[in-house]
Amino acid sequence: MRLRTILLATDFSDCACAAFQTAKKLGRPFGAKIILLHVVNEYRVEFLAEHLKVEPESLIPELRERAQEQLQAFIKHCDPESLEIESMVAVGAPFQQIAVLARDLAVDLVVLGGYGQRGRAPLEEVFFGSTAEKVVRLLPCPVLCVPLGKD
Repeated sequence: MRLRTILLATDFSDCACAAFQTAKKLGRPFGAKIILLHVVNEYRVEFLAEHLKVEPESLIPELRERAQEQLQAFIKHCDPESLEIESMVAVGAPFQQIAVLARDLAVDLVVLGGYGQRGRAPLEEVFFGSTAEKVVRLLPCPVLCVPLGKD
């Protein structure tokens, strides 16, 4: 398998940083491009809009801009070295956006942290499944889930 493009989905957590390190190690021998994706969760946008009493669409430009700034800080923090890195921000359900973009971009590998900012949430995962599990079910390409400290 030749890795030309790796999609790394991030929520800016330490686990996502470990996944970034792993993606770099896997992509380096092939000169692979890493596409770093953050998905602004549509449910959080709706919650915030309801709290602020505004339309959800009015919040999206600022949330996208903040996410792009966080992506740049994440890249700097996790030491991108010399691999080609492209960053993207999407809005929607994280697992759906990751799957759609992975298919649309015809990536060779998707890399995710084993769990996100909230840490392990066993009760939620029992009922709804993790983002990583949902992505694995939707994609025909390999998906690598990297736990914290396993870079």
